[in-house]
Amino acid sequence: MAAHGGQSGADSAGQQAPQSPNYQLKFTLNGHLKAVSSVKFSPDGLWLASASADKMIKIWGSQDGKFERTIMGHKQGISDVAWSEDSKLLVSASDDKTLKVWEASSGKCMKTLKGHTNYVFCCNFNPQGNLILSGSFDETVRIWDVKTGKCLKVLPAHSDPVSAVNFNRDGSLIVSSSFDGLCRIWDAATGQCLKTLIDDDNTPVAYVKFSPNGKYLLAATLDSALKLWDYTKGKCLKTYTGHKNAKYCIFSNFSVTGGKWIVSGSEDNVIYIWNLQTREVVQKLVGHTDVVLCTACHPSQNIIASGSLEEDKTIKIWKSDV
Repeated sequence: MAAHGGQSGADSAGQQAPQSPNYQLKFTLNGHLKAVSSVKFSPDGLWLASASADKMIKIWGSQDGKFERTIMGHKQGISDVAWSEDSKLLVSASDDKTLKVWEASSGKCMKTLKGHTNYVFCCNFNPQGNLILSGSFDETVRIWDVKTGKCLKVLPAHSDPVSAVNFNRDGSLIVSSSFDGLCRIWDAATGQCLKTLIDDDNTPVAYVKFSPNGKYLLAATLDSALKLWDYTKGKCLKTYTGHKNAKYCIFSNFSVTGGKWIVSGSEDNVIYIWNLQTREVVQKLVGHTDVVLCTACHPSQNIIASGSLEEDKTIKIWKSDV
């Protein structure tokens, strides 16, 4: 009883950050016919979009996992999907070398973005919702105008496939990562490269994103490491390990709705959650039966979505109290 009292005392005083989360499996979503490549919560928190090698995007209720609709039109598998900030549009990146912009509520294709000369692997909207960013196996990053569907800039970004592209929170900066081992930061307005981050051993970079406050970068490398960078100083601040990531471009996330965690899938079929500050693994979520390629954190609640490769093909929704 004393322990319980102490616990609630700490909570009500609001002083103590939770030591670890308690995510539990709530729903398993079936429907995709091949590997699930990307899962993303809508910024308004209502929906979960999933993309798959089966050429389909599916929309699900974020709270109950209820299937809403299937969006089709790509001729090849899809590697990524992303929401606009107003939660009205989706963009998808496909092996058919195009991106498509969709109206989420109807599933209608608004635009097809053509120009990449190889698989399109990653995509994102800027926070303002007027630009789309894409990265491709053709080693370029492209910036597109959402309204017209025209390509505004082609950045000769890397010397290997581009694994991730991301805007910072005010849309002024772009980060890209590649199998060439580099993370590059670009001025979104001019397309100029402002900085190149390079680690000692040039390990392929599988994923990168800005932190919510825009001060840091989280980068995943194919030596089973996640690194938190202060990019202005070009300095690695923290390294997170324990998971397996040597082959696939596995998404990683900042979870900030409860405690401050880092979340990633893994090639041992488990989801790993680290304490951002202490770098300790605070929880492992077991349930998938193949590589967990993608995870996403809900914008306002302690909810994680995860998607897995073709031996599994499911999406799982997990919830925590802290």
